[in-house]
Amino acid sequence: MRSDVFAQKAGLQFADVGLLQRALTHRSYVNEHPEILEDNERLEFLGDAVLDFLTGAWLYNRFPEMDEGQLTRLRSALVRTEQLAAFAHDIHMGQVLLLGRGEEATGGRERQALLCGAFEALIGAIYLDSGLDRVMEFMEPRLEIAAEAVLEDESLFDARSLLQIWAQANIGETPRYRTVSSHGPDHEREFVVEVSLQGKPLGEGQGHSKQEAAQNAASVALSQIEGQKLWFDI
Repeated sequence: MRSDVFAQKAGLQFADVGLLQRALTHRSYVNEHPEILEDNERLEFLGDAVLDFLTGAWLYNRFPEMDEGQLTRLRSALVRTEQLAAFAHDIHMGQVLLLGRGEEATGGRERQALLCGAFEALIGAIYLDSGLDRVMEFMEPRLEIAAEAVLEDESLFDARSLLQIWAQANIGETPRYRTVSSHGPDHEREFVVEVSLQGKPLGEGQGHSKQEAAQNAASVALSQIEGQKLWFDI
């Protein structure tokens, strides 16, 4: 599929088609074609920032009943790698990416991280070409559908899942859980589980199973995050 056909099918029109071409150019292609001067990574950086802002603004207006913590969690779910890759897949972006031979041979057109980066680059290109309002016009129907799916999937909003979404989006790591202690008879055993990130404890939780204790520990950690009582910047 040619890039102009891709743009038309995606409902996009570029005054500067060079921006679209750059958004579709992976660094592996540039490595093999020295005549190409720039890949999509700078656009990816810009698009990431634009998506964070616009998604936050859209959620603020769309869900006036949600508090700060709920909005933060939902935004994390909407801009996580898997979701942005799904947006890219829906508009068949993988088919038009310019990839190096090695990336092509190893399934790069379907790789989530690569698709996520390309979609962020596309958003950056739209922003530079047509401005913030055009990006919102492109994203709003997609955010509406994705937010509805997230809110309907209760498993995404249990404490452990929410903490993992937040940690991966903001820190780039997955929380770790360990059983600190257990006590009581077998039929009434109580477990204490600690959750940590970057080797530092976020909170502890108790429960009659390790799973319950881990959920409670994650809830404590989320409360800390919402209160911004952690050692890293959020």
